[in-house]
Amino acid sequence: MKKFSFLIMLTTLALTSLACQFLGQGTTPTVPPTPSGPAPVLTGEQPYRISGTFIVTNDFVLKNYYYEHAVALTDMTGFVTRDDEWELPVDSQILGYMDVNDDYLGGTYELHLPLRPAGNHHDVDNDNQAEMGVQIFVVAYSPNLYGGPFSVGDDRSLGWPGYLATIRTDPENYHEVIGGQLIIWSPDDAQHFPSGFGEDGLLFTQDDPQMPLPAGYSIVNLDLTPFGLTQQPEVELALYEPTDIATKDFSDLSFTEAFDKMFEIARKEYAFTGIEGKSPDWDALYAELKPRVEQAERERSRDKFYEAIRDFTYAFQDGHVGLSGDLLVQDFRANQLGGYGFTIRELDGGKVVVNQVAPGSSADRAGIKVGAQVTEFNGKPIGQAIGETQPFFLQSSDFAIRYVQAVWLLRTAPGAQARVTFQNPGGNTQTATLTAEAETDTLFNELGWNEASYIVPVESQIIERGGRKVGLIRMLSNADDLNLTIRLFERALQAFETEEVSGIIVDMRNNSGGTSLGLAGFFTEEIITLGQLQYYSDVTGQFQARDEDDTVEFWPNENQYRFDKFVLLVGQNCYSACELESYGFSQLPGAIVVGYTPTAGVEAETARGQFKMPAGLDLTFPTGRFVNPDGSLFLEGTGVPLTIRVPNTEANLFSSEDVVLNTAI
Repeated sequence: MKKFSFLIMLTTLALTSLACQFLGQGTTPTVPPTPSGPAPVLTGEQPYRISGTFIVTNDFVLKNYYYEHAVALTDMTGFVTRDDEWELPVDSQILGYMDVNDDYLGGTYELHLPLRPAGNHHDVDNDNQAEMGVQIFVVAYSPNLYGGPFSVGDDRSLGWPGYLATIRTDPENYHEVIGGQLIIWSPDDAQHFPSGFGEDGLLFTQDDPQMPLPAGYSIVNLDLTPFGLTQQPEVELALYEPTDIATKDFSDLSFTEAFDKMFEIARKEYAFTGIEGKSPDWDALYAELKPRVEQAERERSRDKFYEAIRDFTYAFQDGHVGLSGDLLVQDFRANQLGGYGFTIRELDGGKVVVNQVAPGSSADRAGIKVGAQVTEFNGKPIGQAIGETQPFFLQSSDFAIRYVQAVWLLRTAPGAQARVTFQNPGGNTQTATLTAEAETDTLFNELGWNEASYIVPVESQIIERGGRKVGLIRMLSNADDLNLTIRLFERALQAFETEEVSGIIVDMRNNSGGTSLGLAGFFTEEIITLGQLQYYSDVTGQFQARDEDDTVEFWPNENQYRFDKFVLLVGQNCYSACELESYGFSQLPGAIVVGYTPTAGVEAETARGQFKMPAGLDLTFPTGRFVNPDGSLFLEGTGVPLTIRVPNTEANLFSSEDVVLNTAI
């Protein structure tokens, strides 16, 4: 099973409206010793300072995940040997300053080369003579994920860089280097280096033509034919964003051109194309929407174009498909801002009860009480009315879809009216006509959005109950300062260990994802295997892994902690990367998973499915799918299963205590 460097993997697995991806740790391969030799004989000037700029279009990495930015002089031994498990040794890592400008999603960097680098030497001149060879580097993005500033320990880097590096790589061909600039160091002026890719189009293979190298540092430009070579003292080199994760920007095209280009990509690359129940009827969908887009173009109507793209998203049963932009906000304000002042919850067995009434609202004035049973809505049985509702935001699993349908049934335009038949506890059946008023408190409360605010992404405490101590960790986000998230998580484990708690509870119920960190690796020395990640290949016309044996894994951490009991709390507000994180926890020996429902079942990769459309719209759909060994979908539509399901009853719904947490304790 392939293990990539964390930054290659990071570009492989991005989340939800942000991006969702996996970062793990790997085993430590043996690093070949660096050959020793005399200092090079230098003639004239050579590079000593490398600087440059970078701009990204897809901001999920720079804007959300990392706060300690840096670049590093990165040894390319992994690529030269085609070993994606090769570990970058700390001795060769030379760090450089990086300035990230959030205003335009770019910035600058500067790195000073050491007098003599400590990378591995490679004889790449194909002359069948044993020579010391040269050291081969790139400058690449090297943020601090865990521990100190260097890639070492649980933060080690494997393989070769593919994100924000001075080289460009081909994600369709095992991340082969296809362009950009390399930094070469030669011990003398008797070494040679490839001057081209050769007939096979691959670097560092037997058919590479050769050119002589001067002693010391040289910059090799792979974008020239033959390759260019310079030794100017100060060099400016760009850092490249991978083309596959760059946002597809169709915003300057006409409505019809943008729609056609987007639709062509979606039809081929949507992660669940060809899977029954997940993939729309593409021909029927195009036949329905294309005339509407053409009409929007004829009338120069941004609103009609928005409505066509919105309805495109409604064709999917997929929580990763989404739309954003000012027109969506306007749509919400015009058609969803109104609420009747109450919310409902469907219980086990199908009974629908009122779980929230806003004081002074239309529902309150009509006498609806918390606990009332609702039986009809606008003349339809309540179960039917719920099932016919189009949610404003999508979900993937049947149970989560049903839940959001109940939420959005009661959202409408301010001023709209509805007839509701209900029976208060101990009362008679009544029918009232309610008028929607502009309010969002009931909506945000029901969706848990008011609970999503936090100061730090991880909170922890020790609960004393019945003479025992239980450690509780609330994972509130996997998309906010990953370094801080990991440190806070481990600090809680250290405190729990000191206090000798009886067990720990990890609460993932209100974590909307970001990137999974493999935190289960703190509790086991075994590798935890997740699903295989597949993408559409233009070469084969099929969905397949980038490497045939490429499987996503969580690896053990260097620091290990053991507790007698481990309980995981989940629910349908745990999406995407939260689900990968939760799955890792669920695979720990003896782990118990508790909740009303599994996780949301929204599991795919979206980094390559980001589109800028006309009318200021940003569209997202997933292009990478996780599958089990038998080819079935991994987590999508099902979520992380429960060990103990807490019944969805009136008693539990209206309890003043956290029933799920109490069950865990």
